[in-house]
Amino acid sequence: MSREISIFSRWLLAARPRTLPAAFAPVALGSALASHQHNFRSVPALLCGVFALLAQIGANFANDYFDFRRGADAPGRLGPTRAVASGLISPRAMLGATFLVLALAAVAGCALITYGGWLIILLGVGSLLAALAYTGGPFPLAYHGLGEVAALVFFGYVAVLGTFYVQAGSRLPPAAWLAATACGLLAANILLVNNIRDATTDTRAGKRTLVVRFGRKFAHRLYAFNVALALITPVLFFIAGSGPFVLVALVELPLGLLLARFLAATPDGDGPRFNRLLAQSAQFLALWAGLMSLGIVFG
Repeated sequence: MSREISIFSRWLLAARPRTLPAAFAPVALGSALASHQHNFRSVPALLCGVFALLAQIGANFANDYFDFRRGADAPGRLGPTRAVASGLISPRAMLGATFLVLALAAVAGCALITYGGWLIILLGVGSLLAALAYTGGPFPLAYHGLGEVAALVFFGYVAVLGTFYVQAGSRLPPAAWLAATACGLLAANILLVNNIRDATTDTRAGKRTLVVRFGRKFAHRLYAFNVALALITPVLFFIAGSGPFVLVALVELPLGLLLARFLAATPDGDGPRFNRLLAQSAQFLALWAGLMSLGIVFG
């Protein structure tokens, strides 16, 4: 079967395009917050987008490699085909691609030093190390129930606030922290769906995700809480004086309720439905960030 798939398709599969909206969402949000203060700068915004995309692809490549090495991508897994486990890409090629993509991300990050100074070095190095440490290294975050925390930190605080900082170069307002929190939690929801789906195989592989540690009901409630906080965020922005346009993000309320409900109703073992929910959770994040960004700019 592997011979029937082109090289491009193999690497596209490994990049996991359904998860990539999570890379652009915080950059759009951080840029909108900078624009609201009349500090939008196209070059650092573009560099942030390039860095975020490459770091996300590098993290996906690393996850494909390290989960294979640790046995988490064993036969019987319900998720989409993994490139290394299925034999589409060799472990050596995947590891090499991981470091190549992360090195390219580092180049984009170095260009941002001009705009953000030494702080950008810390944020960039931390982001790239986290991409490897998510499933690799002596203390893989995902294997110790810290995957969702990492998503909050790096897709929320680091990405949103870092994008704002390299453009505005000013003290971070409370609204930026709120938006970053909501964005990071929606990114964590993508992992929650993934980890609910893979709970059985993760348990066998010793991967102690939040779902494995605290159970599926806890994960359902956390998912719903994250959606609720994201939908309360535009209301809080409006109350704080951002203008009525920011409330346009509330059009996602029915979709958020449906996603939470469908997740709770999806039976164990229904891989295709979980995979659709994962993609829809990423789309929910992208749409929420896009609507919030438009509301902030026009507000």
